Amino acid sequence: MSTVALLGAIELGLIYGLVALGVFLSFRVLDFPDLTVDGSFPLGAAVVATAVTSGIDPWLGTLLAMAAGALAGLVTAVLNVRFKILHLLASILTMIALYSINLRIMGRPNIALLTEPTLMTPLERLSLPLYATRPLLLAAVVLVCVLLLIRFLLSEIGLAMRATGANPRMAEAQGIAVGGITCLGMALSNALVALAGALFAQANGFADVTLGTGTIVVGLAAVIIGETVLPGRSVPVAVVGCVVGSLFYRVVVALALEADILGLQASDLNLITAVLVGVALVLPATRAKLMARLAPVR
Repeated sequence: MSTVALLGAIELGLIYGLVALGVFLSFRVLDFPDLTVDGSFPLGAAVVATAVTSGIDPWLGTLLAMAAGALAGLVTAVLNVRFKILHLLASILTMIALYSINLRIMGRPNIALLTEPTLMTPLERLSLPLYATRPLLLAAVVLVCVLLLIRFLLSEIGLAMRATGANPRMAEAQGIAVGGITCLGMALSNALVALAGALFAQANGFADVTLGTGTIVVGLAAVIIGETVLPGRSVPVAVVGCVVGSLFYRVVVALALEADILGLQASDLNLITAVLVGVALVLPATRAKLMARLAPVR
């Protein structure tokens, strides 16, 4: 694999690492299967693209994208908590609505950002090539998000959120506002996904209404692979594992697509994802059985 291809895979891995963090928050912490991410990812891209092309500062546009993603997650949570709609169905309803909302925001199916100032524009002044400097900026953003998320989950309100996901009835009996905690967690989850969408649009120079297709699959793949690569029940290990899983997933996909002996094409991405996730799910049980067989009999 060439250096450019490797750095490109790392760049995508870092961006989708934020998606993995959002999916981890909803899927693992809150036990809330959330398909809203397929809509909040392109929502973040749509908001930042519209903001940047309207002359708004890219940093402010990125914050607006996160706010829009948080609002989308909040809508899903309210449909579930207040109106008692099944969480999966509530997220599907929000995801479907976001497709039309994203079209409304952009005014057309896609927006080009190649000539617009973005967060990546200051990197062009450096002596290093963009394909080398972009991953550094993205790594800094991901590092800040990882540290903040770990700090949050270890705080009192983070503990309440973890308790809500583990046992809602017991959490409510302990005086935790389960509905409010669920709304907060879903808002934070989709804010991270929208941030990933905003960074993706600025790094690749375009926003498209179809960007979110399969985002939930990639996020889940990163979470599951991360749990396999970095097994452990502590919060820091689990959070870091999401980013590691995303990076591992993207590098393996890039290697598989570039290996001529396998004969894979870009259209085989879903097949590669299915195989990787399948291996990640089977490996822990297989490893446990192997260790049990090799253990000395007492």
